[in-house]
This record gives sequence, C-alpha cells and structure tokens, in this order.
Amino acid sequence: MRSISIVLLSMLVAVTASRSSVSQVGTYDSGGPLMSEQAAYDVKFYDLRLRVRPSDSTIAGTLTVVADVIARLDQLVLDLDERLAVEEVVLLAPTASVTSLTFARRRGKTWIDLPGTKTVGDRLTVQVTYAGKPRIAPNPPWSGGFTWSRTPSGAPWIATTCQQEGPDIWWPSKDHPSDEPDSLALHVTVPDPLVVASNGRLAGVDHHSDHTRTYHWFVSTPINSYDVALNIAPYRTVEDSFTSITGDVFPVVFWVLPESYEKAKRLLPEILDHLRFFEDVVGPYPFRADKYGVVETPHLGMEHQTIIAYGGKFMNGAMTDGIDWGFDALHHHELSHEWWGNLVTNSDWSDMWLHEGFGSYMQPLYLEHTRGVDTAREYLETLRHNISNRSALAPRESRSAKQIYGGDIYFKGAWVLHTLRYLVGDEIFRHILRRMAYPDPAMESVSDGRQVRFATTDDFLAIAERISGVELDWFFEVYVRQPQLPRLRTRRRGNTLELTWEVPAGLEFALPVDVLVGGQIHRVAMPGGRGLLSVLAHLEAAIDPFDQILMDEGRR
Repeated sequence: MRSISIVLLSMLVAVTASRSSVSQVGTYDSGGPLMSEQAAYDVKFYDLRLRVRPSDSTIAGTLTVVADVIARLDQLVLDLDERLAVEEVVLLAPTASVTSLTFARRRGKTWIDLPGTKTVGDRLTVQVTYAGKPRIAPNPPWSGGFTWSRTPSGAPWIATTCQQEGPDIWWPSKDHPSDEPDSLALHVTVPDPLVVASNGRLAGVDHHSDHTRTYHWFVSTPINSYDVALNIAPYRTVEDSFTSITGDVFPVVFWVLPESYEKAKRLLPEILDHLRFFEDVVGPYPFRADKYGVVETPHLGMEHQTIIAYGGKFMNGAMTDGIDWGFDALHHHELSHEWWGNLVTNSDWSDMWLHEGFGSYMQPLYLEHTRGVDTAREYLETLRHNISNRSALAPRESRSAKQIYGGDIYFKGAWVLHTLRYLVGDEIFRHILRRMAYPDPAMESVSDGRQVRFATTDDFLAIAERISGVELDWFFEVYVRQPQLPRLRTRRRGNTLELTWEVPAGLEFALPVDVLVGGQIHRVAMPGGRGLLSVLAHLEAAIDPFDQILMDEGRR
C-alpha cells in the first residue's frame, strides 16, 4: 500500500493531535447547535482594529459588529476566549450617543445586556474593546491559535489559524459557520518593517511616528469568520495578474519570506495553472473583486479566503514512496477551498465533507487532466486505503468542527464523488460539480458577493438528481448518512454470475456493477440489490475492473 500524499496524510495524522484540545462548544470548538440568543441576530459587518505586539506576544483590539435583529433579543451574545480580557462594551447604534453596556463572561461567551428588548428589523452596532495574550496554537493548523515564530533571519513570523476552534480565540465574533458578514474591514498595526498579509484588498498603509505601521484590509464579499487571518513577517511579494474566463482581470499576489523569493517566482506559473484548471472545471474564481493571494506561513496550510496559507516549503507537496505526482498538492488543495468552503460553505459542520471531500477530489481530477486516467486512479487508491468508516460522513444532527473532523471527510468524501461519477457518467458528473459551485449560471458573472452561499448535503443531492435525472436517495443514505460501506457478494453457478449487495440495516442499494468478460465491459443492473450475468464457464469475470466503486474491500 502506498502512503497518502504528504498533504492529506498530514491532515489525517493531525486529527488525533487536534482532539487533545478541550472539545466543548465555546472552549476551542467551533459550531454545533446554535443557541437561541445567537440565532436571534444576523451579522452584517465586522470592523476589527488590532495591535499586534511580537515583543510580548500580546494583542489589543476593538471589534465593531453591525447586526440585524431577526428575533426578539435582550442580550447580544458574542464568543471570545476567556484568555482575552474584555475592557469595555459600548452601543454605537441605534442610539444617538455612545452608551456603555454591562456584560458578563461565561464559558467563552460574552453576554452583553442591551438597553431594552430589540425586535425584528432593529439594527445594532456594538463595539467591544479587548486585550491579552491569545492562545498559542499547539499544533497549527489543526489545533489553532496564534503562531509566534521566527524567520531564518530571526525576524517575527506570525500567523493565525482557527478553523476548528473558531475566530473567537483571537477576536470577538459569532462563532458559527451559518453566519457570515456581508463584508469585513481589518486594520492591523505592527512594528516596522513587518508586513501584514490578510483577506480582501489592501486599502492602504499608514506609517506612524512610533515606528509602527497599520495595514488596512477590506473584504468586499461574505466571508467565513474562521477564514479571517493574520500573516505577519518581513514579506516580499511576487505578483502577476490573471484573466478569468469571465474576462475580469484580478491580481495574484504571493507573499513570501525574503529567503524564499526565487522559489516563489518559480512556483507562480503553477499557481496560475491551478487557477485556470479550477475555472475550467467548476467555474470562475469567486473573489475576483478582491484578489487571489498566497502567503508563506510557519504552519502547513489553510484555506483563508483570498489569502491561502502555504507552508509547503516549495517541496512539491505531492511526493509519496518516491513517486512525484507532478504538482504542488498543498497549494492545489487549499486553492480548491476558494470554491469548496469559501464560495460554497456548509451551514453546519456536519456537512464539512462538502469542503474537504470535494476539495480532495479535485486533485485526482487535476492528475487526470495533466497525467492521464491511470495516474489519477493510482492516486485515488492512496486515498481509499485511508478510509476508516468510523462515523457517518454527513450525520443529520448538528456537529461542531472537532466532532466531525477526521480523515473520512477527505478520503471517503472524494471516493463518494468518484463513485457518483461512475454511476451518472463523466459528462453529467462534471455538470453536477459546476452547478454545485454555481447553481444559477448567471452567478458565474457576479463578483459582488451574491455568488457566495451556504449549502447542505441535501442541496447537493437535489442538484445531482436534477441534472442526472436519477433518483439518488438510496445512494446518499448508504454512502453519506451512515458509516458502513456496502459489500458485494459474488457467486458463479455454471454459466451464471450472481451479484448481491449487502448493506447495513437492510437499506436499499441498487448501484450497478461493471464486469469485464472477454475484453468487454458489461454493466449489470442491480434492482433490489441483485443482478445476474451470463458468463461462459471458461471465461474470467473481473468485478469493477477499473476500481470505480467504493465498497467494502472484503468482498467475495
């Protein structure tokens, strides 16, 4: 068995380490069931002003949140790690003057008393001032927080990661994947000569007399709050532009340590090639209004919107057992999340496979495009051997990030898509992928934020059924909603080959099976989970000859 590519294997190995953290919602665990007080408001805008002090590993900031009230509300509840002290909370609107608000801290949440009950249609603007030493990431990016590192020359090298823990480990926020602000402003002050690379577009840099500088970033589209990221170092940039299939031209910027400048210049053409591949397969780059950015980080990687974290050390990122797959798998995987995760976001972490499984399947698709079907199949086999089937890929119950995270959302998720492709055919499958990214083709030409949306597994099921014209409930029930894989039983009786699917709990499963006999492929229909094929006794019958079906490998 070949080992998985270095990128995905690192993700799998780190699952255990990440679970060593406290795993209660509100204490380093994002999402889960949304409490009524937080369901009662919808965030429209965040403005974060932050001073970062490398000398003592502290931060001090002011977060302004603008939110619409969508249900009766007496208290505004924001998440914030209790390592960070809240110094003041004020109401800026709808009152005519600034009003100080009382608040309480309980288990990672800040309960802010509002002046009177707010009702549907009210808009609130609340400002929280806070400071302290943020959590140091134990094992970034899987167990996140702040990373206070040093460049080879000894300069500060700082990064944030918080996908599983949530943004509240370093700034006050509503820590749930179902609520994205429509836009976000980030103003970060650091000592000279450090550079801040972050999300969105750079609106300007202010230089101060105390030998600090403030970087002003603005995100013009909705953004997952865990995607907001700081990257601080004495960066240099390698820059180019990209012409989208829409005709839009947007900047591509690679922030790198000075020591990596020449390596980054060599990698940039491949970055552009990856962008072209994704645009051709799943539609235009979603965030053309801002930029596509890549930043060298002291941790492996993360899909921070418009500022992909890259810690692959320019080592190709796809070398296993002496096999060079011929592309930088780390960059390719993180770029995939601009579509699968940032354009299309799970509304609950129980559907996280829509991020990771879809992102992982883009790699064999790319290998098929660049090196052919056989290489893509070989790569897929490295994924198959790492499937655990410990739990349902997409349980119907709400889950937190740490509860759902594991190797199967990558490996099994990719194989479910591969098997669906086998079932519906390549052309239809690619159409399904495109419409999952952009259900309305008109949205492919939009870059003002309307293209961004939430999605569930059931949304994907509905799109797949509509485009394929095939009822697929049975497929999703077996592969996605429960953990066990189907097992195929085969028996030869004279000139007849009998095929029988065994599935857990008597679930319906009618996946047809390809059988190779005498150089010819026969697709055996399996109504009721059973099928027959006439095969002369002297001929061999190869079941699923091209390994396209995800099944229990103990079949017999």
